[in-house]
Amino acid sequence: GKKAEKALDAVGITVNKNTIPYDPEKPAIASGIRIGTPAVTTRGMREAEMDQVGELIARVLASPGDERTLGIVKSEVERLCRKFPLYPERLA
Repeated sequence: GKKAEKALDAVGITVNKNTIPYDPEKPAIASGIRIGTPAVTTRGMREAEMDQVGELIARVLASPGDERTLGIVKSEVERLCRKFPLYPERLA
């Protein structure tokens, strides 16, 4: 959980480390992560974008130490966020 949280934060995806049932790790480390959707749905993202976010998360978790992969994913996260800005009315 803690390693995943750190790797995902590095590319602009915010999750929280979280314990899971019968977690062998201490709460400060945790084995799981919690993924909240309000931050992305507030931006207007829907199912297709959630699929994309899931794929980005999977790529990071498959290669958390691969700087090339992390750089590519970070660029894709930034592109997705520009497509769905927090305050679109300010862009008008």
